[in-house]
Amino acid sequence: MRKLGSLIAALALAGAAGVAAADWQALPDKAPAPADNPTTPEKVELGKILYHDPRLSSSGTVACASCHNVFAGGDDNRGGSVGVGAQVGGRSAPTVWNAAFNGTQFWDGRAPSLEAQAKGPVTNPIEMGIKHWDEVVARLKSIPGYAPLFGQAFSGADPITADNAAKAIAAYERTLITPNSAYDKFAKGDKSALTEQQQRGLNTFAEVGCVACHSGPVFNGQSGQGAGVYFKFPSTDNPALEEQYGFSKDVGRFEVTKSEADKHFYKVPTLRNIALTAPYFHNGKVKTLEEAVKIMAKLQLDKELSPAQTADITAFLNALTGEFPKQEFPRLPGYPGKTFDFN
Repeated sequence: MRKLGSLIAALALAGAAGVAAADWQALPDKAPAPADNPTTPEKVELGKILYHDPRLSSSGTVACASCHNVFAGGDDNRGGSVGVGAQVGGRSAPTVWNAAFNGTQFWDGRAPSLEAQAKGPVTNPIEMGIKHWDEVVARLKSIPGYAPLFGQAFSGADPITADNAAKAIAAYERTLITPNSAYDKFAKGDKSALTEQQQRGLNTFAEVGCVACHSGPVFNGQSGQGAGVYFKFPSTDNPALEEQYGFSKDVGRFEVTKSEADKHFYKVPTLRNIALTAPYFHNGKVKTLEEAVKIMAKLQLDKELSPAQTADITAFLNALTGEFPKQEFPRLPGYPGKTFDFN
């Protein structure tokens, strides 16, 4: 493992002796923003509009929200997301909820920030299919309603830029936080917040070693902001599971770094709201959460869980579903009397 969360030793000991609330961390209520992109209401509103505008795609049919549905679990519940021209991507869309707490974005960690992540899908030929961000900027400038929105969110004589669009989307995404799950209430001292089974699952989660990767308040291996944490998957050979699910067909972070040492390494995903984001794993081949728990134990920990252990851990993971802030679909700026040459 490249890097472990700072609480692993404490959590493992806690799991062996019974987990106390103080050993676990609740989700922060607010995500930190970078110095060059402070969060403002004007940016958040603009970002929400851009996030839901399919005109940022070549066909006018795909928006950020198409694959990352904020009215559900923040993904699209598909093994591979559908982009322009009905093309299907090779990886399952990660949730956007609490993505602000990831040190890097995408399964392979190729984007170091939400701002960088926001730019990627727009020019991906399978996802949104625009050839260059200049085309997006030209579209935005031609839609009358965007000029005042960008002017309110950013300074400068020409505020409609690719960088500002990405900053606005990132600012909106930093508001997508789901605190106050049953687990969070437990971590803050409410011992009755988790059922007996969920508390057993929490203990088992620590005892069997899940915390080796999924530690910290977001269960993504990070105790705060910083670089992403990566893990090799699968870490043990299991020909039967490989034949069934084909996990090793994707080489993971190697596609980004071209380093042999990074083959089959992935960013540790958050377990927050995991009950809502089936199917599971990078290729979206696993349909149920219970099956995902059993597979992770086999392939990452080389352990065979009992049915009771599997059920308890699954119950605990259901306790990581938080409270979702109210979302309202924004009114998109109109393009009166015209349309774009969508392809």
